[in-house]
Amino acid sequence: MALEQRLERAWYGEGRTPWWTYSLSWLYGGVTGLRRALYRRGWLRSVSLPVPVVVIGNITVGGTGKTPLTIAVAQALRERGFAPGVVSRGYGGRQREPVLLTASPNPLQVGDEPSLIRAHGIPVAVGRDRPATARLLIDAGCDLVIADDGLQHYRLARDVEICVIDAVRGFGNGRLLPVGPLREPLIRLATADIRVCNGGERMGAYPMELVGGDACSLVDESRQTLTSFTGQRVHAVAAIGHPARFFDSLRAYGILPIEHAFPDHHTFAPADFHFGEELPVLMTDKDAIKCRRFAQPGWWRVPVKAQLPEEFFEVLDRRVRASRESI
Repeated sequence: MALEQRLERAWYGEGRTPWWTYSLSWLYGGVTGLRRALYRRGWLRSVSLPVPVVVIGNITVGGTGKTPLTIAVAQALRERGFAPGVVSRGYGGRQREPVLLTASPNPLQVGDEPSLIRAHGIPVAVGRDRPATARLLIDAGCDLVIADDGLQHYRLARDVEICVIDAVRGFGNGRLLPVGPLREPLIRLATADIRVCNGGERMGAYPMELVGGDACSLVDESRQTLTSFTGQRVHAVAAIGHPARFFDSLRAYGILPIEHAFPDHHTFAPADFHFGEELPVLMTDKDAIKCRRFAQPGWWRVPVKAQLPEEFFEVLDRRVRASRESI
């Protein structure tokens, strides 16, 4: 078993954490805590932008549904009269210098999540220097910046923080990396302006559900209801932070998935799909965007949409407008 898998199993109560990780956890906690303190006291400076900045992130490693939430937030704020754009580091891609994504970006260059967000018609800029990258969005006419997975990127000043929690996995053993899954201590939750809980409810967090739609062909974008696969065996492919969530969502429709889990942000190749049995292939939207160039008939993507209570968007709208007035 790979070390990454061994650690993850230990975080969520399915094994023992290696003894040598405890010293690394103390070191990690000391370094990250010092960094937070330096920013809090102003010894390290955050860069402020002339538009409101909304940061979406989490305090655990792995997928919590940040990308669907980012898309939902951008669309909702656009409906409320804003011109939002998304800034991302472009994890999994090769892009380092700031760049504004075209309508058809290369996910291998700029990352799978930014490419997926751009596919929804939302302006996206990618780069390691997030303040400089965000300015590309402002120059392109955006009057609000959403930072995808930017909760720990303190160099970019923010007006609103949204922290996403996984209802199923929670915070694991509640320990810092690498002993546990936490990027920051649990107390960090108290400083986030808004908390969202994906897949359930937790005290003080707005519930979010990821709702699947029809399956869409990777070859011609034709559609087929997920219920049409009920009772069928399919190859289920997922290279996301928590693949089990996708597999379980298929089972909820009575589908019988043969699970093919890959590391998060995996770069797919045709050989990855040599399963030896000709069955339909169902995959996440995030994975499909990397597989279009060699897609075959019978390959389907399963889009999901984040659904949240209207109160969440109303609270967010008020906070963003208040921050815009104070800039």
